[in-house]
Amino acid sequence: MVEPEQAPRTGRNESTEERMDRNWMELIQELRVLQTGVQILGGFLLTLPFQERFEDLDDWQRGLYLFNVMAAALTTSLIVLPVSVHRRLFRQGLKSTLVSSANIVTKFALFGVAILIVGSASLVFDVVAGRTAGLVSGGAIILVLLVLVLGTPIWLHRRAVRNGNGNGNGSGPGKEV
Repeated sequence: MVEPEQAPRTGRNESTEERMDRNWMELIQELRVLQTGVQILGGFLLTLPFQERFEDLDDWQRGLYLFNVMAAALTTSLIVLPVSVHRRLFRQGLKSTLVSSANIVTKFALFGVAILIVGSASLVFDVVAGRTAGLVSGGAIILVLLVLVLGTPIWLHRRAVRNGNGNGNGSGPGKEV
C-alpha cells in the first residue's frame, strides 16, 4: 500500500491534505445524492400503511414492505455514518482515515440503495400487477443495476486503457478519480 505522502502525482498540484479535503467533499456530495433517493423511497414507504389498500396486502407483500422499510432505515444510517464519524474525529488529523472509511461505507450505502430500489419496485409491481410481475420486475432491475453499477465502470476503464487514457495513476475502477 502506498502511503499518502508517497503517492504518485495525479496531474493536480495539491498537497496530500488538499487531496484528502477534495476527496472528502466529493464523498459528501455523493452521499447527498444517495440521501435524496433514500428519502424519497423511504417517504413513499412510510405513507403506505396509512392507505386504505394496505389492509389488502398478503403476507408476502407485508414482509416485502417491512424488508424495504428496514433497508431504508439501515441505508439511511450508513449514509449519515461518515458525517457522524467526522464529527467525533474532527480536528484529530485523521482525514485520510475518514476518507478511506467513508469510501467503504458509501459503497455499502450504494448496495443498500440498490436493494431498496429492487424491493420497492417489486412491491409496487406485486400489488398492482401480481406476484409474477413483482418477481420479474425485481429480477430485471437487479440485472440492469448489475450492468450499470458493475459493468459500466469496467467498460469505461477498458475503453480508457484502449484509448491511451488509462495512465495507471489510480484512476481505474475503485480508485480515486
